[in-house]
Amino acid sequence: MMRKRFLWKLRRGELPLGERTLIMGVLNVTPDSFSDGGRYLDPDRAFARALQMEDEGADIIDIGAESTRPGSRRISEQEELQRLVPVLRRLAGKVAVPISVDTYKARVAARALELGASIINDPSGLTFDPQLAKTAVRFDAALVLNHMRGTPETWMRLGPLPDAMAAVRRELEAAVRKALLVGLDKERIVLDPGLGFGKRGEQNYDLLVRLPELAELGFPILVGPSRKSFLAQATEEGKLMGTAAAVTAAILGGAHIVRVHDVRQMVPVVKAADALLEARGRLREPEQPRQWAPQRKFQRRA
Repeated sequence: MMRKRFLWKLRRGELPLGERTLIMGVLNVTPDSFSDGGRYLDPDRAFARALQMEDEGADIIDIGAESTRPGSRRISEQEELQRLVPVLRRLAGKVAVPISVDTYKARVAARALELGASIINDPSGLTFDPQLAKTAVRFDAALVLNHMRGTPETWMRLGPLPDAMAAVRRELEAAVRKALLVGLDKERIVLDPGLGFGKRGEQNYDLLVRLPELAELGFPILVGPSRKSFLAQATEEGKLMGTAAAVTAAILGGAHIVRVHDVRQMVPVVKAADALLEARGRLREPEQPRQWAPQRKFQRRA
């Protein structure tokens, strides 16, 4: 069975999900992120990288100004905005793809949306700042609800979950209810199981294998396995190959969007995984006459 299709409503425009897997490119403007910390802290370098990712095939650019790696410290709104605002100002009108901002702070989200962002990617799943959902409603923004267990400061001390997918489903359902109660349209919500966010290594593989269970909640799925420590790869080549395997598993499990650092390298991986998914659908479903239709692109509202 092919994954369900959705039309994801953004602050500016909408994105069709399910026709092909979309790629969200990661742009960390931080000094301490686990993979690329410090590399794009300079606004000019971050701006250039965003343009490069769009050229390489990113469908969305996700900008984060606060690290959520294990053990990382929380920073103030002011510090986060000092890193984020110069990049958003440079990007305004310069990229055609939607901008997502990775933040759990309502005031940071509001400023980002004022400066052109269309999506808020909340790493805490509405557990850190209860006002964030209201901000998404006020700006008609899209919202990614990422499952997080505990906080980055406590992850190393957390024990294993008895049933990781059951916990993820239960807590993301609670996050969805919070968002809907304050008036956010269901069509603006995407769910992320939060690989690595407080889960033990082997439990991340369990979540990938059981991803269809999360899809049963009726929302599009985003998965971010890129360069995560549970892949247990020490070399750069190993991290790429491990990411490619996890991206493929996520797509075959029903992910609509994959969040990756290495856009250029993951484009052929995503295309091959989409072809596998389509082949599986053909084998499971009766053959139907195929009608040609143009690929729907991101549509921006005036």
